[in-house]
Amino acid sequence: MALVSVANLVLSFGDRRVLDGVNLTLDAGQHVGMVGRNGCGKSTLLKLIAKRPGLKPDSGHVQLARGTKAGYLTQDPDLSPDHTLREEAGTALAELDALHREIESLSHNMAEATGDKLDRLLKRYELLEVRLQALGGYATDHLVDQVLHGLGLTDDFFNVKVRDLSGGQKGRLALAKLLLAHPDVLLLDEPTNHLDIAGRQWLEGFLATYTGAVLLVSHDRWVLDRVVTKIYEMEEGRLVEYPGNYQKYRELRAERHLAQRRAFDKQQTAIKQEQAFIARYKTGQRAKQARGREKRLDRFKRDDALDRPIELDTMKLQFKPGPRCSDNAIITHELGVEYETRKLFANLSVTIKRGDTIGIIGPNGSGKSTVVRCMLGEQEPTAGHTRIGAQVDVGHYKQTHEHLDLSRTVIEYLRPVTPHQLEQEACDLAGAFLFSGDEQGKQLGVLSGGERSRAVLAGLVAGGHNLLVLDEPTNHLDIPSTERLEEALRRFSQPASGYGQNRSPEGTLLIISHDRMLLDNLASQLLIFDGRGHVKHFLGTYSEYLRTQDTPDVVKDDARDVTAKPKKTKTAKPQASTKQKSKKKSKAVKAPRKKSRYSHMSQKKLETMIEQTEAKLAELDAQLADPEVYQDRHRFNDLHEQREKVQAELTPLEEEWARRADEG
Repeated sequence: MALVSVANLVLSFGDRRVLDGVNLTLDAGQHVGMVGRNGCGKSTLLKLIAKRPGLKPDSGHVQLARGTKAGYLTQDPDLSPDHTLREEAGTALAELDALHREIESLSHNMAEATGDKLDRLLKRYELLEVRLQALGGYATDHLVDQVLHGLGLTDDFFNVKVRDLSGGQKGRLALAKLLLAHPDVLLLDEPTNHLDIAGRQWLEGFLATYTGAVLLVSHDRWVLDRVVTKIYEMEEGRLVEYPGNYQKYRELRAERHLAQRRAFDKQQTAIKQEQAFIARYKTGQRAKQARGREKRLDRFKRDDALDRPIELDTMKLQFKPGPRCSDNAIITHELGVEYETRKLFANLSVTIKRGDTIGIIGPNGSGKSTVVRCMLGEQEPTAGHTRIGAQVDVGHYKQTHEHLDLSRTVIEYLRPVTPHQLEQEACDLAGAFLFSGDEQGKQLGVLSGGERSRAVLAGLVAGGHNLLVLDEPTNHLDIPSTERLEEALRRFSQPASGYGQNRSPEGTLLIISHDRMLLDNLASQLLIFDGRGHVKHFLGTYSEYLRTQDTPDVVKDDARDVTAKPKKTKTAKPQASTKQKSKKKSKAVKAPRKKSRYSHMSQKKLETMIEQTEAKLAELDAQLADPEVYQDRHRFNDLHEQREKVQAELTPLEEEWARRADEG
């Protein structure tokens, strides 16, 4: 059944047509992704579906099925500043609280009702019970804490007032409230913006098992690959539908564009042949025939001719080769940073060689940016030391862009990095990064996040650096720009070959990122921060690292089952012994899981208790299904209390079973 239907939707802002006949359907339980360039209208479409105030289409309609509730993740969440974080999250369960109250009222009424009235009350009770279980049942406190923890909001922040939270924490709180509300349709606009890798993994698991419909706008290719079963691409104000996940979309899109190009080229060849015939015989003996064919050709070009396939502009990324640096680009020895009583990291000894590509991952605030500043000499460590190799030329992309003079224009910013520092060279460079006309004269301070990112990347491309340090370089980039950057970085770090301007840079890369696909496609080594003061140096890709982990992870290439464990694979690579040592070390530093009162119990006894408790619950449910029960108010209340008690006994037993399953 279609929960959302969008038909022939048209919307313009001034003389700009944003949506041009958009059609979309979203069925119950369907998970769909939507991709497209920044500013193409994806967020606008979500707002129209969510019926946001102040926004109406010029024509067409958006229809939600009767009784359907749509939840929209806005970029500017409406949160109460006086609530604590935990209190504000709890407000999302207002519907659940109302259900509890209505069920309690129904139970009183059923005790006194008979005949048709009792039947009506019973049907209503059954509907409410189904909705109650879909929203989490009776374990509301556990549900709230689970979602908050999954999104990286720990107990330390539960009592912090909303007004004192950071922007990222408010974004995660808004997402938590939306997930807790469990609407029939989830409309998610860049939900991973404020999430680290652990938070993204948790969200993937949540969405993979979400029973409602999901429409997800995201630039995170890893998430799209593992959560959605269909992709809509916004292209020139219209939606093009592709079945499958993101990788399948890329394949089908390439095939579609190739077929369009071939059909267009074939048609253009036929038109040129027809025009040549008309030009040749227009004034001769066959003029009448030529004029007839000219009229047919004009009608064909007006009514049936194919449009030229859309080829959108992309950034022209080609890093300028820098000087060849020494074999060892950076060497650290027992590097450590500690703030008062908090240890960010310690004893980090690593040698980064010329041509290495190293990904740096870990929770927010674990020290990733700090370790880079220490490596580059921008910050003094509290222990150890670092040394930069000879002729190393560093290009540093900083996540916050705090190093920029925001009063400078795009041209003024780029001119110093051009070969001869000429304005025309700066204009050409800006044009290659999609700044045209008046945009080149804009101050950096008035640019959007994506535009500013493009300006900084343009400066790095022309800078001739041989060591690039990139801190979240894809945060404000759309998917096509991210893939162009990825391709350019791959060329940047290739082994040296060629001569002169054709010489490959053989550059060294340090990438701090939560973009797992970018990391997996580029990095051959990882520095992994665990947020508890430990750093692990892993020799291998991100996918190889995942295969060494014992805990289940939803981000696997070959499965969607979030409860399944990834297969362990053996490798004959020379680094095998190193990876085994890394695995042992990771087990050693893993935080101890919280024990429960059933931790001492044997697995067999635990499973027996779960079976017995589930049997009690089923027996009580069978009794509660008997209409005669509701004629005896005291009996109903007694059974209802027993059921809640048995459910409360079952929950910790299941949690203990799940904990053991996680630990393998």
